[in-house]
Amino acid sequence: MISRGFFGFFCMTILCIVLCTGTARAQEEKPTIPLDHFYADPQEGSALRKLLSKLHFSFETGYGRTFYRHDLSDFTLLQRMDSLPVIFSPDLNVSGGNVSTGYDYWFNTANPRSNVGFNNANDFLVRGDTVDLGFRAGGTSIPLTGMIHVEFDRYKIGGGFTFEYHRPGTFKPTVLQDRIATFDPDFGSTFYKKYFVVLGAKVYRYQEWLLAVDSRIGAYRLSRKFDGSLIQKGIFVNIGATIERELSEYFSAFVRPSFDFKNYTLNLPESNLQVNHSMNAFYVGIGVTYRIPEHPKCFIKNCTTQINHQHGNSRIYRSRMHPFYKKQNPHHGENYPRLIKYKKKNRRKMEPY
Repeated sequence: MISRGFFGFFCMTILCIVLCTGTARAQEEKPTIPLDHFYADPQEGSALRKLLSKLHFSFETGYGRTFYRHDLSDFTLLQRMDSLPVIFSPDLNVSGGNVSTGYDYWFNTANPRSNVGFNNANDFLVRGDTVDLGFRAGGTSIPLTGMIHVEFDRYKIGGGFTFEYHRPGTFKPTVLQDRIATFDPDFGSTFYKKYFVVLGAKVYRYQEWLLAVDSRIGAYRLSRKFDGSLIQKGIFVNIGATIERELSEYFSAFVRPSFDFKNYTLNLPESNLQVNHSMNAFYVGIGVTYRIPEHPKCFIKNCTTQINHQHGNSRIYRSRMHPFYKKQNPHHGENYPRLIKYKKKNRRKMEPY
């Protein structure tokens, strides 16, 4: 027979096992708060707005310095007293002290001259294959650039247009400056146009500062002051680095130093001669970039939420507390990081609050 003491001990053991098992199951299956009763899934926003939010619009201006240079190694140059220099083919027969065909202007158009005499003892004749014969000049520019690009992770691709006000300088000889005269372009100022594709990538970030490298590749168009029937152009390539300061998730300011590579060939009429012109340039641009926000601004005028948020069973809205050029951050004090007691006259008060 089983004693009462043993039976009681057996029952207590079974009871403890049941209680422990129930507690373990209760711990494993903790009750959860039905959040779906408090937070509804947001409605999908406009597909068009979501698409437009991927576009970045940029406007840029600044200052440019052009370095004109052309090579005359395939020519012979004649410098007469009180006259513009004249270039002609080194194979041209010079008889009787006259040049039958020459050119005294060859920048944006060609000005042919015939029967140019050089009988004066002070006239100077030099072949381009004996010295580094050529001319160079400077130029100043003020470009206005508009761009649109899309960003994928750290890469960006897009396109743009530049309208550039330009003033060329005086052309000076690269050698024999004391013997060869200078000449000025036949216009004071002009406008250039550029159409290009943008390719770039972000390479470094420090807090709100961003460094990116990019290139602009495309075509450029000279004004009507350049004789299009004589000029052959290629493409231009611009390589630069963009230092960007993010003011908000939608707005940023940047500085962009860059260098332009471009050239054109001027075909001299009534001959097979050509003058190759290089017009590389250095630019320093400043500008801003704006991106269309993906979410509309909160419709509640007195709403003070500082992050993207939701009202009821509705779409997500962005904060009304931040204009598009100001950073949106949920942390306390980010909107007004300087305490009242440190502002203006409160700095001298013992108890500013």
